[in-house]
Order: sequence, then structure tokens, then C-alpha cells
Amino acid sequence: MLYLVRHAKAGSRSEWKGDDRLRPLSNKGRIQSDLLAARLAPFASGELVSSPYLRCIETLQPLAAHIDGAVRADERLGEDTGFEGALALLGELPDGSVLCSHGDVIPETIGALQRRGCNIVTEPDWRKASVWVITRDPDGRFAEAAVWPPPNE
Repeated sequence: MLYLVRHAKAGSRSEWKGDDRLRPLSNKGRIQSDLLAARLAPFASGELVSSPYLRCIETLQPLAAHIDGAVRADERLGEDTGFEGALALLGELPDGSVLCSHGDVIPETIGALQRRGCNIVTEPDWRKASVWVITRDPDGRFAEAAVWPPPNE
């Protein structure tokens, strides 16, 4: 299984002054990222790959600390990059990998998976800190995807 996380809550885009790539998590987002770490740690046996945006990296950092791992940034998960890069990463990474991206990339990626025959077994949930659990069949094809709601704060 692969885990595709929408980053946790970040500070307000409209109130942030400066490069949006550097906008950090809010206090609620930090709590969400800690809760995500506890939830994902038993399953995170692969790589941790994040959009290079700070809010995505910060979402996975508690998980990295929990499993004694590291977060690798990959531009293909960045905002406004479309689904192709995320889809390629999902195909490249081993099971147990956790990816973190944005509210535009994730719906596009799940839609692309569905068009390729992946069975979506839950109602979509695009909220911050939601987690898509993606299963591959023995041939490596994306077979099923289900979403976990954001953790309680």
C-alpha cells in the first residue's frame, strides 16, 4: 500500500507575506501532523516523499522522527504540477511509502488512477490531513484507493 497525504493545515495564504513555498503549518496543522505520524507509523516502511513546499515537509517530519527516517522533497508533488509526476512517483516507490502533496494535485491524481481502472471504494475527502490509501495488485497496477478522514484535533 501507498499513502498519499494532503498537507496539514497551514497559515492563511492571504495573510502570508512572502514566498508561498515557505508558508508553514499552523498550530492546528502541527497537531494534525503529530496525529498523522502516530496513525501512519505502523505502515510507513518505505520512503517519505514530499512536495518541496514547507507545509508538506512539515506534515511528514513528525512521521520521519517517529520511524527514524527522512523526508525527501520532490518537485513532482509540488503545487500546480498536475497529476503526471505524482502518478509516476506512485509507480516508482515501494509499498509502505508515504507521499505528501496539495489540494490540487491529489484530486487530479486520484481521478487519473480511477480513469486507469483503480476502484475508489470510499467517498472522496479532500480535506487537509486526509490520507488516500492506494493498493496495488500483484502485477503492480493500482487496484483500489480509499481515503481516511483527517485525524481529530
